[in-house]
Amino acid sequence: MSAFPSDHNEFTGSDDAAVGGIAADRLRSIIERTERLEEERKALSGDIKDIMTEAKSAGFNVKVIRQLIRLRKQEPAEIEEQETLLDIYRRAIGM
Repeated sequence: MSAFPSDHNEFTGSDDAAVGGIAADRLRSIIERTERLEEERKALSGDIKDIMTEAKSAGFNVKVIRQLIRLRKQEPAEIEEQETLLDIYRRAIGM
């Protein structure tokens, strides 16, 4: 048995709640919420870009600021392990 209706009229019915087995209202809600969040993310990205432009104009190194932000998200033990490995690798290549 096919998952698709055999009669075209099943897709063109007036029932908006379920079309072809899909809960249309729920699907529309999911899509609209996702679109809103994508717009918010776009706006936030613009805000972050503005902050980094401000930091650069104040003389800060934006690359280092981004690195600090990444580090602040990590656990202290993870940071320590990475710094230890970095030190070992530097010594191994004579830096």
